[in-house]
Amino acid sequence: MNVLILAAGYATRLYPLTLTKAKPLLEVAGKPMLGWVIDNLSPVEGIETIYIVTNNKFAKDFQAWADGYRQRNPRRNFKIINDGSNDDSDKLGAIGDINLVLTRENLATDDLIVVAGDNLFSEPLTDFVAHAQGSEATLATYDVGDLEAIKKYSAITLDEDGVITSFEEKPAAPKSTLTGIALYYFSRDTIPMFGIYLQEGNNPDQPGRFIQWLYTRRRVKTHQIQGTWFDIGSKETLVQANEIFQQFVR
Repeated sequence: MNVLILAAGYATRLYPLTLTKAKPLLEVAGKPMLGWVIDNLSPVEGIETIYIVTNNKFAKDFQAWADGYRQRNPRRNFKIINDGSNDDSDKLGAIGDINLVLTRENLATDDLIVVAGDNLFSEPLTDFVAHAQGSEATLATYDVGDLEAIKKYSAITLDEDGVITSFEEKPAAPKSTLTGIALYYFSRDTIPMFGIYLQEGNNPDQPGRFIQWLYTRRRVKTHQIQGTWFDIGSKETLVQANEIFQQFVR
């Protein structure tokens, strides 16, 4: 099993903070967002390589961070993938980046965890992986608890087995407060679907769009994340995250 961390965006809404530093390398409660992601994956058994896909602007910064992390944690194997983009005008999009890594690194023979490098979790991701293994695909979910708040995200509904029955991005009239977040598990049998999705001319950005397409073609399970999950999209939410995650510093 491999891990792919999405870190190729330019986070223009956080300018000027992200003009010279990639968003996942910004600190929250004294630790880069990427550090929170890796630390929460650390207890998961069976991870072979952690791939970090980024852009030409920040590839060296991620390599330096990975080298430093590995000095402290030698058992972790990182590989930085530069998607060759330089700004928003030539970016591949998150789904395009996933497919790039899958094909360039020949990852179709192993299961894959995909997670956004700016996802903040307060709890280890062991339960998610344990629940997901053996499925065709699994989406992590989180209950935002508010029908108004979920209009900024995706709203999903499930059957009695926790399998997705509907998926709507930024719903105008949501029927559920359960949203999908940027944490996914894909079996080796499902991985070829990325190529098919892109060959059909679908939008290469926002991985949630892939799930919206996939659930009508494959059985996509879900697992609700416990603890605190935080999505940083502005300077204000970055300040909030710093305050909230101080309590989770170990």
